[in-house]
Amino acid sequence: MAAPEDHVADSRTEASEPTNGPEAELTAEVSPDVAPMVEEFMEQAAQQNEAAAEAVPDNPEHKDQPGSYISFEHVSKSFDDFVVLEDVSFCVNSGETLCILGRSGVGKSVSLQMLMGFYKPDAGVIRVAGEDITCMKEEQLQDIRRKVTMVFQNGALFDSISVGENVAFPLRERGELDEDQILQISKGLLEMVGVAGMAELLPSDLSTGMKRSVAIARALASRPEAILYDEPTTMVDPLMAHLLGNLIERLKRQLHLTSIVVTHDMRFAKKLADRIVFLDQGKVRFFGTMEEMERSEDPTIREFLLLDELILPELGPQLTAATP
Repeated sequence: MAAPEDHVADSRTEASEPTNGPEAELTAEVSPDVAPMVEEFMEQAAQQNEAAAEAVPDNPEHKDQPGSYISFEHVSKSFDDFVVLEDVSFCVNSGETLCILGRSGVGKSVSLQMLMGFYKPDAGVIRVAGEDITCMKEEQLQDIRRKVTMVFQNGALFDSISVGENVAFPLRERGELDEDQILQISKGLLEMVGVAGMAELLPSDLSTGMKRSVAIARALASRPEAILYDEPTTMVDPLMAHLLGNLIERLKRQLHLTSIVVTHDMRFAKKLADRIVFLDQGKVRFFGTMEEMERSEDPTIREFLLLDELILPELGPQLTAATP
């Protein structure tokens, strides 16, 4: 049976924020009965990600600089006569959050799908953890997808099984834990992302914001080295966007996760981004820090920033009122 509409529809009731600000411990909201197991799981994830960062080969052009965990090198992609990406180059260092900005239809989401191996580039090279994935076969790509996972706009949850079973699925796939441990970690991950008590519901019972949170919990259950987020704030209200931003920031800081966030939300990007890629007509118009982007004299970027300034004040009072 679906949950009552007032239980799930308004994401302002989905999570409280007494201890889930960007500086809070990830396990602060986890129940004491499962906290030890979840803390051990998170510690193993952090150690794994630190080791993964150290294992990335050094930058071949600058031996004194660490190599990038993810890189696009002169990548192009077309669908028939429509050019989506043209000679695109950027990189993401281990433990860094990169935000990809740009108008609709400029290839932001396609870039993520190429990183997952769902599409192959027509030209150029894509590297993940130092490996060229451009010509990998599907069996090899499965190994890459154990390192890098994606949170889709719609959550991409399994509709026919419960929320708790969705989160438990990658834990069972790993085959390293007994059933009691799986249940404890699944419960703790749901509490950690702000959807405690929802394990028995079906995905269809959840609001958009809740589905995104569950999708992040499922992604964490696979213990990845990197997470790709496709428009995580689309169709959620400012408070839920604020909570999701805090969660992504905490995951980066405490688990040393490498992240790419595709977004149209400048407030969100300012909160999270170490660096920005701005795509325009399939090309990289800008690659650098947010501060550098705001100082750019490029007319297309100036126009994008100006339009954003006209929109953000409309949301500001709601977010300010909702933030403790």
